[in-house]
Amino acid sequence: MSLLHCRLFGVFVPGFRETIFMAKFKSADLTNAKGVLVDLTKCMGCGSCVVACKMHNANEWIEERKDLWGRDRSAPATGENALLADENWTVVQKHSLPRADGGEAWRFVKRQCLHCKEPACVSSCFATAFKQTEAGPVEYYPQLCVGCRYCMLACPFSVPKFQWDNPLPMLTKCSMCGERVKNGDAPACVSVCPTDVMTFGKYEDVLAEAKRRLTTPGNPYVQHIYGENEAGGTLWIYISDKPFEELGFRMNVPKRSLPANTSGFMQATPLVGIVWFGILSLLYIFTKRRADVKKKEEAKSEKGAKKH
Repeated sequence: MSLLHCRLFGVFVPGFRETIFMAKFKSADLTNAKGVLVDLTKCMGCGSCVVACKMHNANEWIEERKDLWGRDRSAPATGENALLADENWTVVQKHSLPRADGGEAWRFVKRQCLHCKEPACVSSCFATAFKQTEAGPVEYYPQLCVGCRYCMLACPFSVPKFQWDNPLPMLTKCSMCGERVKNGDAPACVSVCPTDVMTFGKYEDVLAEAKRRLTTPGNPYVQHIYGENEAGGTLWIYISDKPFEELGFRMNVPKRSLPANTSGFMQATPLVGIVWFGILSLLYIFTKRRADVKKKEEAKSEKGAKKH
């Protein structure tokens, strides 16, 4: 079965069926979910996590690339211009910040999907191509995807990326190494970090560890755990000794999760579609009937005219 057939089957059978009968959006039971604490004061920008991610997911390096139309789609995975992309599920960005003495300080930021507690990508996907497991990871099922890119619009962190240079494009993003996490292992990127930037464990434990570090006397951290409350909370959380706005983090993300604002509307969408389908079908039948009657009358008139 071709990828296109898989997509059509995925939409019109499981995806459509689940959308029609779904209840109000509910996140997975995250009682035992895993999480990751990222301590940016420890990152030296080595890029080991990037290499591990690409090797584990068989992703290519796209430092220089053009799409099918010749447009530049280059996306470095490390450095000042590092970007998340269809082949870059995790990147390490370099930030140069001024010091009080007039010098320059470097900070490195690892970026990937933050795996929201209430994922907007899951609630916005009518084909059910995104699903959250009870272990925490928000996973993507390409055989169900129709490429509508609603997830790209819905994500408050702009994580899902589109395969612009693929004739049959899909969406891609970090899956938090779902199978590894399900088996109790840390994601590939976490397991190779030489400076213990990332702490993997039960979400409640890593959040408690973040709070402990922020309350230790003489600690260098800003008093903000990024991801604790953003977008309703994420399973990847960050602490830093520099303000997050200076490190490229989005600070205008609402505290309330997006699905909490849109689930009622999304629940009504399938019903609206069915109603419109019925209305348009009736209009088609009525219009076609009128056209048929008109043709019969014209044919009858022409036949009468010939007799005279």
